[in-house]
Amino acid sequence: MKTIPTLAAGLLLVPALHAADKPNIVIYLADDHGCAQSEPYGDTFIHTPKMQELAREGMLFERAYIASPASGPSRAALLSGMMPAHNGAEANHQMPRPETQTMVRQLQAQGYEVVAIGKIAHDQRHTAMCGFDYSKWIEPRREDIARCVEEYLKNRTSNKPLCLLVGDRRPHVLWIQNSIYDPAQVNLPDYLIDTPETREHWGRYLTDVTGVDTSIAQVDSLVAAYFGNRDYLFAYSADHGAQWPFGKWNLYDLGIRVPLLVRWPGHTKAGSRTDAMVSWVDIFPTLIELGGGKASGPIDGRSFANVLTGKASQHRTEIYTTHTSDGDMNLYPIRSIRTERFKYIRNLRPDCYHSNHSDILRKNGAGAYWDSWEVAAAKDPAAAAIIDRYYRRPAEELYDIVNDPGEQHNLANDPAYKKVLKELSSKLDAWIKAQGDQLKLPGEPYPLSGPTPHEVHMAKVAVQAANKKKQ
Repeated sequence: MKTIPTLAAGLLLVPALHAADKPNIVIYLADDHGCAQSEPYGDTFIHTPKMQELAREGMLFERAYIASPASGPSRAALLSGMMPAHNGAEANHQMPRPETQTMVRQLQAQGYEVVAIGKIAHDQRHTAMCGFDYSKWIEPRREDIARCVEEYLKNRTSNKPLCLLVGDRRPHVLWIQNSIYDPAQVNLPDYLIDTPETREHWGRYLTDVTGVDTSIAQVDSLVAAYFGNRDYLFAYSADHGAQWPFGKWNLYDLGIRVPLLVRWPGHTKAGSRTDAMVSWVDIFPTLIELGGGKASGPIDGRSFANVLTGKASQHRTEIYTTHTSDGDMNLYPIRSIRTERFKYIRNLRPDCYHSNHSDILRKNGAGAYWDSWEVAAAKDPAAAAIIDRYYRRPAEELYDIVNDPGEQHNLANDPAYKKVLKELSSKLDAWIKAQGDQLKLPGEPYPLSGPTPHEVHMAKVAVQAANKKKQ
């Protein structure tokens, strides 16, 4: 017997007895992390050494996308291999149909023990629906994830190949209070309004991303000690972009493009980068193929195992994404199609405000910077334009992603792109029909003819305060 050092002190090494052609698998998932804020994806300010190491030792996916930029639909798509309208989880907090959540059981059928520690499914009801061999829901969200993994490994008795899924609630709001980054020095993106409050919150968000990176390193160290080597597949990804304007709840790349780093010694070329377009619905079909099987059922995902092993350089030619709503804070249905060059977005209710929890509630550690944005916009036309672009969306948006990666120049009304617009619009129509997407919205959005959603919220707060005072 061998004792695991450092974090894994007291954890016993259990020899792997499974077939050599079934790799052990560890998938680490963050909540609300856009890939731009990490060293391997080009951020020279943030400190994410473990992510950088994974990219150096494995494969970095430049074009990995989720199915929907809210946790519930995104995770239901992952665990079903089906898009939101197909599995039933279209709005956030809407449960998928139980019969669609088959990916865990299909991987188990290949001989795997499948374990979820932390937030993998959207909540505990969804977790139970999936049929994990073992699951542990971690609350509060900053509980030491590594310790929970260590406890599981220490008590594990199974000799089956392991698929360990680890879910981190960071960098989901509320962001950590004490930042390790100087607000005056942070590299604030130009799509945000530069105020002291924005900088403070950005530093707190980056701090949580760095916290995720630290936990990834701890979990990888524990698993390596448990198996006695690093001969297993280790991947890192996130369920969608960050809860900042134009990220989460949006179909811009800031919302739907996510990190995907895969290290698999002897199979995935170290230091490689791929432009292959993959979706979160493809992840479990890939794992199932690596386990020797083939994903079955009426799924939308398909394996990209050949990309991982260098046998293919391309996967998808089109990526479809959807967003419907998140309670009454975000009622704004959007659909999109993305090709290698273009992104076409259809806003189904352009007569209404785009809005979400951040600008409505303005909580410390989430959207409290919004008050400073309105002050800045009163004096600065550029700041006012950012707020207007956030609130008001045209019916159609078209972007040349190659030449305009920030999606700042809408080409939908440019005659030179009329053919492209028509082609992508037609493809999106056909896909919506094939998916059985009814384009339903569980509530009425905030009309542009009325007050902003924040103003509506504050009016409700005032009424509640008045009523409480009368009591």
